[in-house]
Amino acid sequence: MTANSMDFISRSAEQTRRLGMRLGSLLQPGDVLALSGDLGAGKTTLVQGIAQGWGSTDFVSSPTFVLVNVYRRPDGGLLHHMDAYRVESALEAEDLDLDAMMSTGALIVEWADRISEALPKEILWVNMKWIADEHRSMVFNPVGSRNQQLLAEFKHQTFGG
Repeated sequence: MTANSMDFISRSAEQTRRLGMRLGSLLQPGDVLALSGDLGAGKTTLVQGIAQGWGSTDFVSSPTFVLVNVYRRPDGGLLHHMDAYRVESALEAEDLDLDAMMSTGALIVEWADRISEALPKEILWVNMKWIADEHRSMVFNPVGSRNQQLLAEFKHQTFGG
């Protein structure tokens, strides 16, 4: 782990959700989380925790077929959850009006590497890998000062100190 990244091994789906809850509690409108990793890497499980920590009581599922789910907080805040697996190009992603999503709330993109050209440069990348039945590797890489601050707060919440 370097000062500008964070590596984490989750030992259960519940631990992945709890980690997501910590991250979700720190999100602000305009924040973009870019999740990458193969099928079964735990992306949707992490998003379930993020949405809960962010304050949503909505059911969280992968938006593979609808492309974008929107989760609401009681205060009216929005969390956009996009699945880019079926998006064919960055141009197609731009047609989904990413700017409007970022201006009204935080945005989480699963399979973000497929549309990276359409995403803002300042972003928090989370690369997830399946290790074993219950174990997942996560590497958090911030790009930009806001995301470096976000990751620093997240590290402090997660590991203390």
